Amino acid sequence: MNMNFNLYMDDILRQARSEMEASGYEQLQTPEQVDEAFTRQGTTLVMVNSVCGCAGGIARPAAAHSIHYDKRPDHLVTVFAGQDKEATAQARMHFGDDHLPSSPSFALLKDGKLVAEIGRHEIEGHDPMSVVANLQSQFEEYCEEV
Repeated sequence: MNMNFNLYMDDILRQARSEMEASGYEQLQTPEQVDEAFTRQGTTLVMVNSVCGCAGGIARPAAAHSIHYDKRPDHLVTVFAGQDKEATAQARMHFGDDHLPSSPSFALLKDGKLVAEIGRHEIEGHDPMSVVANLQSQFEEYCEEV
C-alpha cells in the first residue's frame, strides 16, 4: 500500500480549517491579519487550532458548541499552529510573556488584552462538554449578553 502523506495531511488540514469556518471562526493566516483582529474593540475568542487528536475530538467541538450561549464573544478567530506559523507566533506574542504556548488552546481577549485562557492541559484528557463549560464560564465573566 502506497500512501501519499502530503495528500493525507492536506485532507486533514482542509477538514480542520473547514470545521472552524463552519462554526463562524475567521481564519488568521498572516501576522498582519492577527494584528488587525487583535485590535478590535470588544471580546475576541482565539482558538489555536492543531492537527492533534485532542484538537479534533475535543477543542474544535468545544469551540463550535460553546458559542451557543447567552453571553459570547463579539469576535471569533483562529490561528493554526504548525501550519500558519508566523500568524501563530504573532498571536502568542500578543498573549504576553506569561502565556505558555500550547496547541490546541483558547485565549479570550477584551479590547485586545488577554483576560483568560485555556491551555492544552485543560483540553487533553477532558471531555468536550467540560471545555465548553470552562469557555462559557469565561464568557459569563467577560462577555456581554447577545
